[in-house]
Parts: sequence; C-alpha cells; structure tokens
Amino acid sequence: MSMIEIRNVSKIYPNATKGLNGINLSIDKGEFVVIVGLSGAGKSTLLRSINRLHDISEGEILINGSSITGAKGKQLRMIRRNIGMIFQSFNLVKRSTVLRNVLAGRVGYHSTLRTILGMFPKPDIDLAFEALDRVNIVEKAYSRADELSGGQQQRVAIARVLAQEAKIILADEPVASLDPLTTKQVMDDLKKINQELGITTIVNLHFIDLAREYATRIIGLRAGEVVFDGPVSEATDERFAEIYGRPIKRDELLGDVSV
Repeated sequence: MSMIEIRNVSKIYPNATKGLNGINLSIDKGEFVVIVGLSGAGKSTLLRSINRLHDISEGEILINGSSITGAKGKQLRMIRRNIGMIFQSFNLVKRSTVLRNVLAGRVGYHSTLRTILGMFPKPDIDLAFEALDRVNIVEKAYSRADELSGGQQQRVAIARVLAQEAKIILADEPVASLDPLTTKQVMDDLKKINQELGITTIVNLHFIDLAREYATRIIGLRAGEVVFDGPVSEATDERFAEIYGRPIKRDELLGDVSV
C-alpha cells in the first residue's frame, strides 16, 4: 500500500483559477520526493492539500489507506497527527523557548487544557530533547526562538515534526530564505532523517541542483499539472526546460528559477 495516494485531484479557486488540474500520484513509504516548478505552478497547493490545509475541489487523497479528504473530527485529527509540516517562514512561537516549540509537536496527543498549561509528561520532554539532538541544536533548548538564526529556527521546526513522530514530512520551500551553507545543513538533516527513520518526505524546491542532489524522485509541476515524474537520473536539463517552459541556463542550476 502506498503511503500517499492522490487520485484525480483538482483545486479551483473562487476566481475560477485552477491551482491543480487532475493530479494522479502515488508515493511510497520512505521516498524522498522533490517537487519543482515555477511560482504559481501548484507546488504549495499540492503540498497543503495532502494534509488538508487546503480543501480540494475534486478527487481524493488517501494517507496510508485512509481518506483525508473525507475525514472529519477525531479521524481527521488522527490522520493529521502523522503528517508533519515545515514552512519557509519556520512557523515558530518566537517568544517561547526552543523546547516549548518542539513540544508543540505533541499537542495532537493530549487534551487542549493540558497543552495550554504546558503539562507535558516526561516521555514527551525526552522525545523533544532527542529530536533536538538529532538536528544538532540541543544546546539551544532553553533559548528563545527569536534568538536563533534562520537556519537554527528551521532545524527547530524539523525537531518539532520529529517530536510529533510524523510518518510523513511535508516541507514547503524550507530553504528559500537561507544562505547556501545553511541550506546544505537543513537539507542534510532532512535527508538523514528520511534515510535513518524511513519517514516519507516531500519537499517543494526552486533549486534544480538541490533537487538532483537530495531527491530519490522528482515531480515537475506546470500550471497545476504533472509534466514530469521520474528518478533523478531522468531529470535532464531538457526535462527541466519542459517543466519551466524555457531552456535552463547553466548558471540557473545553482540559483532560483522561480521567476
């Protein structure tokens, strides 16, 4: 059984714009998938549809055999508990400590009152420290999140999904605001977690060289449709030219081709 099944999924916005158009994809457990395409191609819409941050207009999305598109209430919360999300803007509570931000990954396991009061049991705290250690930032546990660099904040966000014990990680442009060295550190962390823990990982990227370096599979979107889906070995410059609608220059392989 696939970890994620996307069946004939379309998303039409109120202004009649088609964000997604008839997407069919099957993603297996443990894959490291990179989705590429221009801004507006549908990358973020697709990623956010997987955990239902966006509702789709047509089709169905299955997570480990259960329909997230048809789920409600407790069932939806249980499915979402297995899906960790990493954002470009880190999505941390800046005034809270790093540890408290990582413990936010545990809120799906406890009552609302308990999480508001910060009453996390010792096993959760141990799990949070293990997650921070895995991304080499445990010494910052009691620092405020806004005291950290951008790269450190993104690693806190990765630790949060580890503490969540997510089976799927969705990362929406996680390195878009980071410098090249920090980008490598964050991507290395994601790849290591994928390989060592077998967590299915889907990353939206603008950077062609990063897609080739880290992905096991590349999916190209253009105008809300899949125009490429294959292993890195097939992701030639010609294929990228088809995805982006124009030839790719050599200097763009290391840069942003979002515009």
